[in-house]
Amino acid sequence: MANNHEQFIAFNDAIKLNDTKKEELRENRDALRKKIEKYFNDNLPNETKPGFHAQGSFMMFTTVNPIPIITENEDGDTITLRPYDLDDGIYFIDKLENKKESKIYRNWIYDAVKCHTSKGAEKKASCIRVNYADGHNIDLPIYFEEKDKKDVIPELAQKSGYIESDPIEFLTWFNDLADEQLRRIVRYFKAWRDKQMQDSDITLPPGIILTILVSNNYVKNDRDDISLQETLQKIKNELDINYVCYRPTTKKDEELLKDYDKTHFLDRLSKFIESANEAVNHSSQKEACKKWQKHLGERFSCSNIKEENESNEAKSFSSPAIINKNAESA
Repeated sequence: MANNHEQFIAFNDAIKLNDTKKEELRENRDALRKKIEKYFNDNLPNETKPGFHAQGSFMMFTTVNPIPIITENEDGDTITLRPYDLDDGIYFIDKLENKKESKIYRNWIYDAVKCHTSKGAEKKASCIRVNYADGHNIDLPIYFEEKDKKDVIPELAQKSGYIESDPIEFLTWFNDLADEQLRRIVRYFKAWRDKQMQDSDITLPPGIILTILVSNNYVKNDRDDISLQETLQKIKNELDINYVCYRPTTKKDEELLKDYDKTHFLDRLSKFIESANEAVNHSSQKEACKKWQKHLGERFSCSNIKEENESNEAKSFSSPAIINKNAESA
């Protein structure tokens, strides 16, 4: 059986956010927080000041570097866009009688950040999005939470009004389950999704759904290639029986897969599993690696693999003098 665990570990290093990028994102997030705080101090001194709580894949340590998009800017210069995001929740914690309409909170935050970057901000259905020149963005979902009330569920201020939503509960749920291998498996699955969507115009389920599916079906193994193979198979078995994915936290009755085409997703997943099975059972490590690479892209490198016959061939071209000298010293 071919063992590509080392190639997966190298792939993980290639797709996860490095410390420099993490620090850049934190600095951008903190600058936005200061901008919002200043806006309230200068323009709304008598209103309840918002608090902040980072959420999403950045806080779960499962964010992946996106596949770069090469394009041109307004001056015709070639630039590389990296379209990923960070979520930073904004919380208005106040007495119920002071609760504003969702559009008021949304307008306040939009006005605070709309000129923060050259790319500006936009009002999305469930957040205010701040865009950056390199293609990444920071999403600012806004919540109202009733003050001094136990077991209160925050309400997300959407364009259409409020809905119950608790991303901190989801963050806790995942972090309580996850070990380092599970986080890597989530990253691999997300990177697979990115590659599939780069190669076609189909839409596959987003990261939150992939995270839930992996977490519910995770198979631990000393090798990442086998862990991924067996986890994928469990996910497929589950979805073949019932094509649903329920949010494990508030709202627990929310079915997340209903808007994503079953045929496209399961077809791509089946092909990935077929290649995974072939790879794990292959006699050649390099050929097995190529089967993984077909679905994960060029960032999954096979260049450092040398088969046994290649190593022997390399030895045959070594200098006889050096060989004899090594033999004597042994």
